Amino acid sequence: MFAQLPMYQQKGKSAFNAKLDNTLAFAAHLDHPEKKFKSIHVGGTNGKGSSSHMLASVLQEAGYKTGLYTSPHLKDFRERIRIDGKMVSEKFVVDFIQTNQSFFEEHRLSFFEMTVGMAFTYFAEKMVDIAIVEVGLGGRLDSTNIIVPEVALITNIGLDHVDLLGDTLAKIAFEKAGIIKENIPIVISEYQNDTAEIFERVANSKTAKVIYAEKSLKKKYKTSLLGNYQKKNVNGVVAVLQELQGFEVREEHIVDGLLNVTQNTGLMGRWQMMRIEPKVVCDTAHNSEGLALVLQQVAQQDYDRLHIVLGFVKGKNLDAILPLFPKNAEYYFCRPDIPRGLDVEVLQQNAKAFGLKGKCFTSVGNAYNAALQNADVGDFIFIGGSTFTVAEVV
Repeated sequence: MFAQLPMYQQKGKSAFNAKLDNTLAFAAHLDHPEKKFKSIHVGGTNGKGSSSHMLASVLQEAGYKTGLYTSPHLKDFRERIRIDGKMVSEKFVVDFIQTNQSFFEEHRLSFFEMTVGMAFTYFAEKMVDIAIVEVGLGGRLDSTNIIVPEVALITNIGLDHVDLLGDTLAKIAFEKAGIIKENIPIVISEYQNDTAEIFERVANSKTAKVIYAEKSLKKKYKTSLLGNYQKKNVNGVVAVLQELQGFEVREEHIVDGLLNVTQNTGLMGRWQMMRIEPKVVCDTAHNSEGLALVLQQVAQQDYDRLHIVLGFVKGKNLDAILPLFPKNAEYYFCRPDIPRGLDVEVLQQNAKAFGLKGKCFTSVGNAYNAALQNADVGDFIFIGGSTFTVAEVV
């Protein structure tokens, strides 16, 4: 799957198929599995992965057989497709590919189109009560957007994937708003002046109720997921559950689900604590909005010295991202081991222009090991810049 077919995470824009024709044809070939289970659709720029896992955790606590489709994966492809926290079996993956290989080759399906069809087939065959489906990229033309969910959630809007989705918040919001369906409630985790008008216009055209979570929720809930930014995600999740009809989700299910996300769903890479002495944290935030929140939290930590293992993929707006990073840190520049990985010397040169100083390393692992060797017990090590940088250390 990785080697023979285009995959956005590996190849970037050239692998992005900006239409749903292939997905719809594949769904018909599979006898429309997307129509055989109920779902919640989750989009947005930052927080959609965490929010999807939170929703799955709560619904599992409520006793429902819950599917979860997310992307990308960190260590194992099967992380993308889960039921009640358990990954899809290797046998199902292999059998699905073998059964449908001639269709893939004839229609030149992308990696993501293929994977969406696999997930929806798995959820249908296993007869889940409900599936949480995370948008891959954008919304309007994303392969997941063939479902008609019970509720949809958009977490927030930031400037990411501007080469594909548009170079303003309004343009990106329009693409994200593509998951809004006729008469289906849409929850917005964060109210943003630049995007509210877009959401309301699209929702009105489809007679869909709009709920701004941070304005409508009075009670505050705690989650086991570390990271101050999770508070905003929790608001959206609880608002979605309040709009979800036909499912009995009680207060204790919400409380327990939010406090047991990692145990219930296997989520990794969100302010994940790797070690205590020295303290090591990794986070998959990879755009300016997400990194700004994570770096605020880094600044709040108690430490003697700060070490940052940093690697990006190509295409990021480094002029917007690098100024967010502290100058009083020792940097370990590296390149995630994928074709889209940003050359380490290019990163070092760009970082230097913003006063960030450090050494280049031949791999993420070497950079991390060097940070561990240089750090004292009272130091803090942060690893990030890309999902793929984090994937090599978790």
